[in-house]
Amino acid sequence: MASAAKRPDMSAAEWEARQQLAACYRIFDHMGWSELIYNHITVRVPGEESAFLINPFGLGYHEVTASNLVKIDIDGAVLDGSPYPVNRAGFVQHSVFHRHLPDAHCIIHTHTTAGMAVSATAEGLRPISFYAAAFAGQIAYHDFEGVTIRSEEGERLIANLGDKRVMMLRNHGTLVMAQSLPEAFLKHWLLQRACEIQVAAGAAGTPVELSAEVIAVHQRDLAGVQLPVGPGVPDFQAMVRLIDRVDQSWRD
Repeated sequence: MASAAKRPDMSAAEWEARQQLAACYRIFDHMGWSELIYNHITVRVPGEESAFLINPFGLGYHEVTASNLVKIDIDGAVLDGSPYPVNRAGFVQHSVFHRHLPDAHCIIHTHTTAGMAVSATAEGLRPISFYAAAFAGQIAYHDFEGVTIRSEEGERLIANLGDKRVMMLRNHGTLVMAQSLPEAFLKHWLLQRACEIQVAAGAAGTPVELSAEVIAVHQRDLAGVQLPVGPGVPDFQAMVRLIDRVDQSWRD
């Protein structure tokens, strides 16, 4: 990723992570996945396993830049002197996963219309489409307990997540996590498409669910249609090129 000049008060690895995360916020805004000043995408700071980056509370996704992201630790202390506050709900939810899951490098939580609609159904995500079939057997569910600002809910979030890395927060929204930001981005894109199709299919008629046998073959063969550069990498790079044609201020 082409880079604006690195800030002298941080490592090259942190600056690269900041730029990648800032780009992701701009991509989400471009795709219509933002929610005023709310929701969160976080990444761990490379080499600092107890620190992660989060959006400054009060700014829209279209205003996020590499420099104004806030660096906090898993106890909520601001580490970079940022003047911006952090959304308490974002900290409570994301810090519990960053604290307990070594492979949760990037965590994405959104309130898209389709994601919230599917999260509000008794069935959750149904295996009725190409995209939904990829998630069959891989989604955890967590019942709504109100806005996530109480630390004790973290224990139940971890318990309900189990060995999954995608979660439907019932009546609330979606949560995905991965070992890299591009992989998390692609997971969110796929989940969003699956939810959009389910909502549209329900309006069109009676959705037909795919068989377990077909789903197993589909999931087995998905790796055969990926480029060998890491999950989500070419997808994310394509979106970075797109937003760069519109506005490159996220790099600063």
